[in-house]
Amino acid sequence: MRRIPRGRAAMIAAAIALFSRTGHAAAPLTLEDALRIFRTSAFDLLIADAGIEGARADLVAAGALPNPSLSVSRGSSSTYDPSLCSGCSNHSLAAGVTDQAISDVVSGRRRLRQSVARAALEISTHSRADVERTLEFTVKQQLLDAEIATKALEFAQQARALASETFELTQKRYRAGAISEADVARADVQRLEAEQAVDSATQALNAAQTQLGFLLAMHELPDVSDDLIRTSDRIVIARDVLYRLALAQRPDLAAARAQIERARSSVELARRLRVPDFSPSLQYSQEGRGQSAIQPPTVTLGVGLPLPLFYRYRGEIAKAKSDLRAQEILRAKIEAQVNADVNASLAAFTAARSRAERMQSRLLPQAGRARDLVRLQYEKGAASLFEFLDAQRTYLTTQNEYLQSLSDYWTAVFQAEQAAGTELH
Repeated sequence: MRRIPRGRAAMIAAAIALFSRTGHAAAPLTLEDALRIFRTSAFDLLIADAGIEGARADLVAAGALPNPSLSVSRGSSSTYDPSLCSGCSNHSLAAGVTDQAISDVVSGRRRLRQSVARAALEISTHSRADVERTLEFTVKQQLLDAEIATKALEFAQQARALASETFELTQKRYRAGAISEADVARADVQRLEAEQAVDSATQALNAAQTQLGFLLAMHELPDVSDDLIRTSDRIVIARDVLYRLALAQRPDLAAARAQIERARSSVELARRLRVPDFSPSLQYSQEGRGQSAIQPPTVTLGVGLPLPLFYRYRGEIAKAKSDLRAQEILRAKIEAQVNADVNASLAAFTAARSRAERMQSRLLPQAGRARDLVRLQYEKGAASLFEFLDAQRTYLTTQNEYLQSLSDYWTAVFQAEQAAGTELH
């Protein structure tokens, strides 16, 4: 069986995943599915992959040896008469070979160029990983927004159905003379507000799906699951663990370290420029032939090199040193940013987890129970329409706050993952 190359297999897998997501019978998109499609099909990652290939090509070029130079010439002497002697000739022939590869290897510049290019390739690889890290947060956030918008639309549709039932009930009671026309108007206002809420929730869902589809390079609006919303497990994050993970896993920090290695190699390469380039040469020359030749066959070995008397490459060395200093400061800045990201994400996570647990375990059930009790009382005439509408409005507000608390919680989790540079759930 013919083996499919790894790169082509990844493209086929991405195409199959893309086709399955755009089909009518496709399953809802989970977080795992979204990340898999993103890692194989996202435009920015494909561009970063091309950048890595370019850096790999630069590494090949850095290790290349200069080609030797060949010179050949042929001519004749105009003032020499070859007919004055037997077997004489006035034609000249010269050939020479000059090589600069030996100087490049002996001086160590080729090895240092390879070191600089190898560090640049490592930087490109880490930069690609950092692009993936930052964009994965955006993908997760957009998927979360789509899930929240889907749930908000469900809540809005439920509220619309209940508002319609309430409006019909108030009309019946109004015709029976049990309530005033003002109560009917209040119920109608709530019904219209529920219609408005459904339209707004539909628009928000469409916007979230559109943005998610763009990030995943999908041409259809993706349907999303409710895995994040239904997940009841709570993640425990310790600061020291999160900080150690960040120092070990953050690709931007790894890229900063590689930048320092590149700059150090560049400093050494600039210093090696002081070593003169010597060019060994081999030449052969002849003019005429025989014992009476103007120039008998002659082989000459030589070497040429510039004399480093006036310029000692101080500018190149100083520039390379300043680049090294800048990269060291940049690494310190990124380390400080890592510490700040860890602290900020941990603070947001702790507060969001507390709010989400309180909303899920106490506030939302209590608000639903209060709404149901007041509704039952209203249907039996023991509560006013105003009390029922107020209970319904409180319940809807609590539902929206619950969705917001879930959004804040998972956003904080994603921020912690972005700060650590690795998955935490």
